[in-house]
Amino acid sequence: MDTLVLFLQLAVILAMIFIGARVGGIGMGIYGTVGVAILVFVFGCKPGELPVDVMLIILCVITASSCLQAAGGLDFMVSVAAKFLRKHPQQITFFGPLTTWLLCIFAGTAHTCYALLPIISEIATKAKIRPERPLSVATIAASLGITGSPVSAATVALLSDKLLGIHGIGMKEILIVTIPASIISILVAAFVQNFVGKPLEEDPEYQRRVREGLITPEPELSEEESAPLDKRAMYSVFIFLGGVVAVALLGSFPSWRPHFDGAAMSMNPIIEMLMMVIAALILLVSKAEVKTAIKGNVFSAGMTAMISIFGIAWMGSTFFLHNQTAITEAFSGLVSQYPILFAVALFIFSIMLFSQAVTVKTLYPLGLALGISPLLLLAMFPAVNGYFFLPTYPTEVAAIGFDRTGTTKIGKYVINHSFQLSGFITTLVSIGVGCLIVSFL
Repeated sequence: MDTLVLFLQLAVILAMIFIGARVGGIGMGIYGTVGVAILVFVFGCKPGELPVDVMLIILCVITASSCLQAAGGLDFMVSVAAKFLRKHPQQITFFGPLTTWLLCIFAGTAHTCYALLPIISEIATKAKIRPERPLSVATIAASLGITGSPVSAATVALLSDKLLGIHGIGMKEILIVTIPASIISILVAAFVQNFVGKPLEEDPEYQRRVREGLITPEPELSEEESAPLDKRAMYSVFIFLGGVVAVALLGSFPSWRPHFDGAAMSMNPIIEMLMMVIAALILLVSKAEVKTAIKGNVFSAGMTAMISIFGIAWMGSTFFLHNQTAITEAFSGLVSQYPILFAVALFIFSIMLFSQAVTVKTLYPLGLALGISPLLLLAMFPAVNGYFFLPTYPTEVAAIGFDRTGTTKIGKYVINHSFQLSGFITTLVSIGVGCLIVSFL
């Protein structure tokens, strides 16, 4: 009976995602919250934690990005990349993901990629590249940055004296395995994505949006557009990039952050404060108007993403917290019989938990208790990034919102979304490369 109830709840979640995807826009957030209401009032689930920090980070990053767009900085960044993109138009599919991955490596959180996703989307659109290609890999690459970052909560959890730390595996070993594994897997996924989907101008959804006047087709990038814009736009870009660098440095060096009660300040409020400071500096230097910022497509897409995240993430959290014991017991029996399936257990748990760190803390003690080699567990570390499977994670929802061409999307059957292929490629390749590396360790 309990199993039947669990599957009924899961069916409710999938149904709400499906309906929300069909409605589009803020529909994901609306129907995600409807799902929470059904889980609470019909099934008696205790509401999960609201994704407040994620929503606030998105709000602040989008504010800074919108001011950058109003100042002409976004157009300036596109123009700088234009000359190179004309010669190598598909390279954004490689450079975009590697950039988000590197940023998340330094910052220790995938949510810093919100600052780059709209820029990647705009560069791809103006260069006549299907935005789905770089955005799908870049979003997954941001998660891979967590499992390769020396400052992420997941890595810190893995190094705990109760987990791999007690077996002599330290930061050096983790980075030796995860860094090359991540780079190789991102490059493989980017290579494959270059052949996925129709060219932008032939995409039916893009054509529909152009016909209905929802978007204006971008002009071809010319030499004139590639020339530098006014200095205020250029300065706004420098300010914005300075803020991103500051976030990365503070994420990499906790001793540089303010300390309270003997502990370094969390990166969440630091990111929020820095992004608002950046927005203020851009407005002051560029003389851009706030009303121009809120009329831009970056602001509109960001707000849509934030509302969607509110409902979807809340619904996923509510479901797992209510069924945590049953799910844990089911996977314990499966893994004890077939240890090789531990990576699958990590993957599936991360879908429900929406957190690499929580997945590590929940399942890695089980892996050690079952006698799985600590080095093999290290190679399996990227499997905790499986939450891409359902298009409910904030970075995925945000990427969909930022792609105004409609090529980055949730499919008819929900799970056939734009991030699925890149997610599986990076997971399988990174684990495979990791296993190869640990064989020499």
